[in-house]
Amino acid sequence: MAMHTTAQRVFVYIFALWLGSLVTIGYVVAPVLFATLHDTQVAGMIAGQLFRIEGTISLVLGVALIVFANLLVKRGLVHYKQVRWYLLAMLIGAAIVAFILQPMMNAMREEALAQGFPVMLSPLAASFGRLHGVSSVLYLIQTLLGLVLMWRLTKSVDLVKAD
Repeated sequence: MAMHTTAQRVFVYIFALWLGSLVTIGYVVAPVLFATLHDTQVAGMIAGQLFRIEGTISLVLGVALIVFANLLVKRGLVHYKQVRWYLLAMLIGAAIVAFILQPMMNAMREEALAQGFPVMLSPLAASFGRLHGVSSVLYLIQTLLGLVLMWRLTKSVDLVKAD
């Protein structure tokens, strides 16, 4: 039982790092960039790079945590069957942003810059704005799922009792 408790604590620790990075980048660092930098194009480019890094973190930790949850289920901690669904949903959101939306937004940004405009002053501004909106909603959903999962994972019963 003690080994299971330690494994669950390690799982929660790794998940907390992931969730903390989501919250820090998305809801602290990015807003501060736009609030303090006078050039919104520069702020957007920096934020975009930070979100690419966050996307990589999300993909790596999401896959690792799903594998970890599968091992815990195989060791008899059936509660982690539900945990895997939260992780999978978060991972899918991160993958959509990283592999579909961000490349499309980057292509629009590059095309606008090639025409001599920042993307938000180009004819692509509306399309870019829609993609940014979808990306923001997926990020919010990913964060909310993470917060719900953290709540569930940190109930004291979960750390000492296997279902």
